[in-house]
Amino acid sequence: MTATDSADADRSAAPPGYSPRLYNADLAPATERKWGAFSIFNVWTSDVHSLYGYFLAASLFLVAGNTLKFLIGIGVGSVIIYWLMTLIGKAGVKTGVPYPVLARASFGTFGANVPALVRAVVATFWYGAQTSAAAGAIVAFLVRYDGPKHLHETTRLFDHSGLEVLCYLGVWAAQLLIISKGMETVRRFQDFAGPAVWLMMLILAIALSVKAGTLSFSVDMPSGDLAALAKSATGLDVSPGSFAAIAAIAATWVTYFAALFLNFGDFARFTPDEKALKKGNIWGLPVNLILFSLVAAITTAAASKVYGEVILEPAKISAKFDSAFLVLLAALTFAVATLGINVVANFVSPAFDFANVAPKHVTFRRGGLIAAVIALLLYPLHPWDNAPSFVNAIGSTMGPIFGVIVVDYYLIRKTQLNVPALYEEDGEFRFQGGWNVRAFAAGVVGAVFSSILPVYGPSEYGATLGPYSWFIGVVVAGVLYFAFSGGRSPLTASTAATEAPEAAAPEAAEA
Repeated sequence: MTATDSADADRSAAPPGYSPRLYNADLAPATERKWGAFSIFNVWTSDVHSLYGYFLAASLFLVAGNTLKFLIGIGVGSVIIYWLMTLIGKAGVKTGVPYPVLARASFGTFGANVPALVRAVVATFWYGAQTSAAAGAIVAFLVRYDGPKHLHETTRLFDHSGLEVLCYLGVWAAQLLIISKGMETVRRFQDFAGPAVWLMMLILAIALSVKAGTLSFSVDMPSGDLAALAKSATGLDVSPGSFAAIAAIAATWVTYFAALFLNFGDFARFTPDEKALKKGNIWGLPVNLILFSLVAAITTAAASKVYGEVILEPAKISAKFDSAFLVLLAALTFAVATLGINVVANFVSPAFDFANVAPKHVTFRRGGLIAAVIALLLYPLHPWDNAPSFVNAIGSTMGPIFGVIVVDYYLIRKTQLNVPALYEEDGEFRFQGGWNVRAFAAGVVGAVFSSILPVYGPSEYGATLGPYSWFIGVVVAGVLYFAFSGGRSPLTASTAATEAPEAAAPEAAEA
């Protein structure tokens, strides 16, 4: 056993009354809270300022037909995102616990492993997708030179070129290095990554607008061709610019954040108070998201005029630049962007989620390593190639879980949560042997409406309600869970601790 492993084992010793099957220092309520409004703001800049974030925004721009309607849809969606993230963030601030521990209140002390593992699996898929996208940006720069170009064209490994494999492994290793240092290093990195990507996106938009000779706010294309392109890019079968299109844009934009709706508490719990949380969220979500989307729209429209084609991937746009320096700058920035979103959205969550399954043996660092290894093994299969469909699939599975957790915390428990009992095997949240059957019943029925019917049900259901599957899952599961629970907590604790206990391990914030 290494010195680090020994230290992790010492820190994971459960306090009196806490079960070692439910507790380690990384899962304990946070006591050191260094994530101010700026760090929360950069959670969102790191999360959305990515190659997939840009691709989705640019694709939805085609659905809107013009910039004004696009911003209306994005604006409505961004306000909904802000409200929901603040809702779940408040639970993180008040209790100080990460997502899988909070899920114990509704799904049971051991039943919570199911929604935790669902979130972890989603994160590992996204980790691979984002890493592959970042590697692609670097490849786009390197193939300008004969040596890398020759390697790219002449070698094949795991259904990829040798150059793609090397770049993927490089980005993969860099991310692993960051996460291995703990949550404080994550905070410092994202505080750098978010602003860096914003700067590069502005440079890209300005450079293309100057080259086009004007600011462009729409793509010049016959409506029928635009509708076909929008459908191929997003899967949304709507007339560009229609009310249905604007509504679908808002719903898809909300769905893009479905995974983080579950585990935003992993970050909010390190925030000192709700004021800092709200300030970071207001600037990082509606303000930042709308401005970022505007830049993506202008860049897409300008690129279509400069190159005579609609290009939705920023890496492909930058690869067309004449200046090798600008291409290199873009490649490095996109790589940093991907590091940022993967660390924030796709490493932190599975690190806690896998630790929740076996706290005695799996720490935050080991959980992150497990996620990274799974993502590496998935690389030869590249299951993330169809990004828009993947986004919808993720959203539909996340909705029912979110609905159960929010209804349990806000409507049933009225935000009064017995935090110490979350770590007790025979405490308030034992339910039926550690599993709350009511929560699972509500979640399964919700998943039928959000996941199964849109794919396997009547074609009219999928075409009409497909973009709203996340919302349907939330409402159906939430309403059923409230009804199954009789509108009250299954058990009333004799003593309710509504805030994180002071006795929690002070090292928890350092992960």
